[in-house]
Amino acid sequence: MDLSFSPEEIAFRDEVRAFIRDNLPADIRAKAGRVAHFDKADVVAWHRILDARGWAASHWPREHGGPGFSPVQRYIFMEEMLRVPTPEPLSFNINMVGPVVYTFGSDAQKARFLPRIRSLDWWFCQGFSEPGAGSDLAALRTSARREGDEYIVNGQKIWTSTAHVADWMFCLVRTDAAAKKQEGISFLLIDMRTPGITVRPIITIDGAHHTNEVFLDDVRVPLANRIGAENKGWDYAKFLLGNERTGIARVGLSQGRVSRAVSLACGIEGLDGSLTDDQGFRRRVIDLEIDLKALEITALRIIDRQRRRNDGRPDPASSVLKLRGAETQQASAQLLLDAAGRLGAPLDADLAALGGGFAEAQGAAAIHLGARAATIYGGSSEIQKNIIAKAILGL
Repeated sequence: MDLSFSPEEIAFRDEVRAFIRDNLPADIRAKAGRVAHFDKADVVAWHRILDARGWAASHWPREHGGPGFSPVQRYIFMEEMLRVPTPEPLSFNINMVGPVVYTFGSDAQKARFLPRIRSLDWWFCQGFSEPGAGSDLAALRTSARREGDEYIVNGQKIWTSTAHVADWMFCLVRTDAAAKKQEGISFLLIDMRTPGITVRPIITIDGAHHTNEVFLDDVRVPLANRIGAENKGWDYAKFLLGNERTGIARVGLSQGRVSRAVSLACGIEGLDGSLTDDQGFRRRVIDLEIDLKALEITALRIIDRQRRRNDGRPDPASSVLKLRGAETQQASAQLLLDAAGRLGAPLDADLAALGGGFAEAQGAAAIHLGARAATIYGGSSEIQKNIIAKAILGL
């Protein structure tokens, strides 16, 4: 099996790099790698630049407004953006709800939602996790009772990223309380302006307001906003979660952090030279680079296997990418923070004014703290290990 890129794929990689170099706005570039989360204005601006090029929905088929990229092109495209890093096309829209709508939605729903999802005219958030129903998602209790041509929704969602800036939520609700846990769940699209929705902030350890708890009290949702059949939402959620793990190894993001750490270390003088002369630091860099190369090869092997299988089903081996990718994200963030030393401690200091290479330390603490969640979101490491044990090892 040849895992090297073809001349055409290398040319595509060069095209993506040139596009980012020539089109990423300077104010967004200045934040790249120095903030844990880009703000909404930055995400929207870059998303729409990509959409004008036809690249925002990188893995959508052409008939729904995507570019028709091959699996390898999709991988290259995402890794090149992560390496900078640029704001990513909003995952809730592009990787999650969009594919659910074009796969299971009605023609009317496709016509109404897909253009606005792709262009980011409507920003979606994900209403899945609840208190007591995070990793055990099927234990959700938010209810939806039919009343005429509407559902009346009551319940609570938690850890809802970007709910405070979202226009819509795609939401799992229980429509049959008597059914088994994985049954009796439906998939609704809910306008966040609907009366009865309350969003309360959750400030995370990195000082950011990115996640929220959402309360739904007698929220009226038209039946026309249900995707697919009633009580079949669990099937759509499993499909969505398979797409959520697309590119979740995030090799480019970790590579970018390692490069920043080395750049920063070159400018830090100690008693015996720069930090890069320290054998312990050099060993950590080398170990991480080896891990990242192994992760990249594993990602390409999985892409090759999916391409040959061509059945559209997620590969259980993607859990290996999620598990090891999250661990390397944390390790690379730790390396960056350690290289920054005391300069990395402030969450919001402007280090660019110090000159030299100190600007590379900007945001190191926030990035390190934000990376702690990498082993939780998208399916915790414990869940990934269970999938690996069952689906791959046959235990």
